[in-house]
Amino acid sequence: MKKILFVINTLGRAGAETALLELLNHLDTEKYEISLYVLLGQGEMISRVPPEVHIKNKRICEDSVLSGAGRRKLLQTSVMALFRHGHTMEKIRYLMKNLRVMKKAGKIQPDKLLWRVLSDGADRLDETFDLAAAYLEGGSAYYVADHVNAKKKAAFVHIAYGDSGYTREMDRDCYEKMDVIYTVSGETRRHFLEFYPEYEEKVQVFHNIIDRERIEREAKKPGGFSDSYDGVRILTVGRLAHQKAYDIAILAMKQIRDAGYKARWYVVGEGPERKALEKQIAELRLQKDFILLGIKENPFPYYAQCDLYVHATRFEGKSIAIQEAQALGCAVIASDCAGNREQIEDGVDGLLCLLTQEGIARKIEELIDDTEKKRADCGGSKTERERTDRGNLAAAGSDEVRRELWSRKKYY
Repeated sequence: MKKILFVINTLGRAGAETALLELLNHLDTEKYEISLYVLLGQGEMISRVPPEVHIKNKRICEDSVLSGAGRRKLLQTSVMALFRHGHTMEKIRYLMKNLRVMKKAGKIQPDKLLWRVLSDGADRLDETFDLAAAYLEGGSAYYVADHVNAKKKAAFVHIAYGDSGYTREMDRDCYEKMDVIYTVSGETRRHFLEFYPEYEEKVQVFHNIIDRERIEREAKKPGGFSDSYDGVRILTVGRLAHQKAYDIAILAMKQIRDAGYKARWYVVGEGPERKALEKQIAELRLQKDFILLGIKENPFPYYAQCDLYVHATRFEGKSIAIQEAQALGCAVIASDCAGNREQIEDGVDGLLCLLTQEGIARKIEELIDDTEKKRADCGGSKTERERTDRGNLAAAGSDEVRRELWSRKKYY
């Protein structure tokens, strides 16, 4: 029986983590021994790991990195990693060097800065795997490259690489040690190769899969909006992070309200930008118009009950949230950025908008005014794209995933 190890940074409630859980559910555990290592040892979706998957962490908890307890656990893990396995001064020099790079670029990203230290200070696994796959950029990629014994190594890239803040200096050639690199979309592949053109031959597209039948079942369960609002409900699902451009969405909502439209925007998700967004919402007096709902155990009833799904982000790899919205027949508006434009054919299965206050507001107002256009051009039923994109189909299942992972003779 071949042994596969997956490594991921955390198991928080986010897109890549959701995609990994779907992948684990579609692998044949009678043919493969599947293991998982969570670099930070925490995440609120730990309980959703299939029981057949062996979790390799010595200690693991379900605290979100965004909760008070989770942040304390993360701080403790980071401090311990700095001293664990030695090389403390080397780790500090790495931190200082990349901190200077970030300052020069005008944006300090603590998570990107710490991934190398967290990787070097993580548990060591005393076994050899047939395949080790890093399912996220940063820490998990560094860990698989430097600290896992495996006959073959793979890395998954879920983001527009440069836009996210990664650099070759941070990576320290970790991708040179990978036999194959999977990106979740063609756009993601193109962005990655702008940074690593020498790896073109081993970078391939591996689409996220979603379980459409499970999503439809979950959407029918009790839950969803609890207020009695009778206007147009706009929904976004995603972390409260800079990438998701909620600061622009809030301005768009103000423009929509000031234009006299009866609409309310809801956001399902949590993240480090909450306080800043709450302040902006209060300053614009949008407390009843732009609602931060936080994390929801089952977000799918919200998709099913909303009138419009809006995904106006600064950059994407391939959005699980858009896939979920399309699976439930939502009318979708997305910003015209890397990743989104590969999932939305403008005017066919959604609308693309400029990532500006005016651009977002104009498309939303257009659909509010024209419900027939909403049904015809933006979802409302299963689209041809849904039926033909094998990366979205749970029916591709374990056979398709095994073929992707194991049957590419060039690498395995």
